[in-house]
Amino acid sequence: MDGLIDSLIHGLSTLTPELMADKVLQAGDLGPILYMALIALSVVLSQIPGAPLAVIAGTIWPPLLAGVYTVIGGFSGAIIAYGLGKVLGQPVIKKLTGKQISFSSEHSDRTLGWMVFITRLVPVFSFDLVSYGAGMVGLSLPVYASATLLGMVPSTLLLTFMGDRIQLDPTVILSLAIAFTLLFVAMPYLMYRYNWLNMRMLISWE
Repeated sequence: MDGLIDSLIHGLSTLTPELMADKVLQAGDLGPILYMALIALSVVLSQIPGAPLAVIAGTIWPPLLAGVYTVIGGFSGAIIAYGLGKVLGQPVIKKLTGKQISFSSEHSDRTLGWMVFITRLVPVFSFDLVSYGAGMVGLSLPVYASATLLGMVPSTLLLTFMGDRIQLDPTVILSLAIAFTLLFVAMPYLMYRYNWLNMRMLISWE
């Protein structure tokens, strides 16, 4: 089992976003299905970068359609990761992610649901770690699923629209880059550094 997991992780971790984009384009009509499967895998296995794939998708399809594909793939992967966390537990998840995940069991589903929503809206913590942790702690599936879906839509559309605008005026590109940096780098750092909304008490890893 360990050897199979190691081989899978090694093989997938060598795939770059550009190589994945080439494979999606070569797949023709099956490209969207392949893309959604890759996005799902990027959630289950953090070694695959998901955000660059969403940006590249915006260069392949119209941004709204690319967003729909990305949300379907990401949501499917999140549900799979939740199920794996619930069924397999900490040892196997640590093998998949390389991290020991700690997810609070002392808060209500409502509190944890809001936490999941915030981490999807502004990715303070890794998508896969949150998914696994929610499953391991036994967070209600309807609460987890709704918080995940509602939270991931805005950031997903931002990424795909960025991809669609890559070849526009440099000023537009610079503005998008600044917005992206503030949302996905500065905000997560501040939330972790100053423990906004008590995030470090709800989820942590080592």
